[in-house]
Amino acid sequence: MSFVDLSEASAANAGSPTLRAYLATPPGDGPWPGMLVVHESFGLTDVVMRHADRLAAAGYLTLAIDLYSSGGMRRCLVSTVRAARRGEGRAFTDLETGRAWLTASPGCTGRVGVIGFCLGGGFALVLAGTGRYDAAAANYGELPRDLDGTMAGACPMVASYAGRDWLPGSAPKLTAALTRAGVAHDVKEYPAAGHSFLNEGPTGPRVLWPLMRMLKIGPEPASAADAWQRIEAFFAEHLR
Repeated sequence: MSFVDLSEASAANAGSPTLRAYLATPPGDGPWPGMLVVHESFGLTDVVMRHADRLAAAGYLTLAIDLYSSGGMRRCLVSTVRAARRGEGRAFTDLETGRAWLTASPGCTGRVGVIGFCLGGGFALVLAGTGRYDAAAANYGELPRDLDGTMAGACPMVASYAGRDWLPGSAPKLTAALTRAGVAHDVKEYPAAGHSFLNEGPTGPRVLWPLMRMLKIGPEPASAADAWQRIEAFFAEHLR
C-alpha cells in the first residue's frame, strides 16, 4: 500500500496543482480490474483507505483520490461540494486523472469501476453517466438535479441508502430513473442505518463525534455487511 503522486498529470489538464492518491494493490499477480474510490466529506481518511484496502483484497487495483490535495479540507470542501452538484469543476478533472492512471497501468485490465461514499457517492452518480466506467457504486450520495439526464446511458450501478439519513426518498427515485434508462441496477435502502453506515468506525474531527452519534451518523454493522456483499457481488458480475 502506498501513495501515488499525480500532480504532473493533473496540473497539465488544469486540475489541482498537487494531487495525491492512495494505491491499494491486490495480492498475487495481475492484471486486475481497476477501482476508483471517491472519499466522503471529511476527505481521504483512514476509514476511506480501509475501504480501498478491502476492495484491493477483493481483487481490484484500487486508487483513492485525495480531492483535498491542494489546500486541505478547509480550503477545498466548499468548491468540491459545488463541483459535485454542478457536475463539473476541478474535482472532476482530478478524478479523471485517477481513472486515466488506472487504465494506463500495466496492472489494470482496462475495465474500471468507481465507488463513492457520502460526497463521493454524489460524484459516483455523475461519473456513472459519463460513459467512462464499467460499473459504479454510490453510497448515500446526493442525487443529481437532472437525475434522468445523468442516468441516461449510465453504467450498471449498485447503490445503498440509509433510512435514518437526510436524503429521504433517494433510493426509490434512483431506482425509477435507472429503470427508465434501462440500466442494470441494485438499489437498496437500510431502515436501521444512518449516514456513513458503511464506515467501520467514527471519522472526521473528534469534537464532532458526539453530535454524529446523536444524529445516527456512523457504523451500522448489520446493514454494512449486507451492503458490502451486494457491492462486491455486483462488481464481480460487471467488472470481471
